[in-house]
Amino acid sequence: MKHVVDLSWTDKVAFETDMDGHKVVIDATKEAGGSDLGPRPKKLMLTALAGCTGVDVIMILKKMKVEPEAFNVIVEADVTDEHPKHYNKMKVIYQFKGKDLPKAKLEKAVKLSEEKYCGVTAVYEKAMDIKSEIRIVE
Repeated sequence: MKHVVDLSWTDKVAFETDMDGHKVVIDATKEAGGSDLGPRPKKLMLTALAGCTGVDVIMILKKMKVEPEAFNVIVEADVTDEHPKHYNKMKVIYQFKGKDLPKAKLEKAVKLSEEKYCGVTAVYEKAMDIKSEIRIVE
């Protein structure tokens, strides 16, 4: 299988693509010469990680018959000072909301995503340190 993204330059430093039938625009800030028409490309790396592991965790929890009231995946990343500026460390925070959530099942779902299913995690771990934390709020 092969995935392909065809990104077209549209204006100044803005680019646009169609991903699975959804328009995605990438741009720079106005201060950097863009028009702020969309997110920055580097931050999309955080979204890819959050989305990949988040989908996994919810799918696994549904199979375990666990459904939180709310679920957020927060990704924090440290950026290097030198060029090329890149992420050298990430922290993934899995934040669950609900009463009487089975912590052992939440931990198992997160572990399965991180160690077996999430392809984004698998690639990023080769390039940087990734830590995670599970938070449960009622």
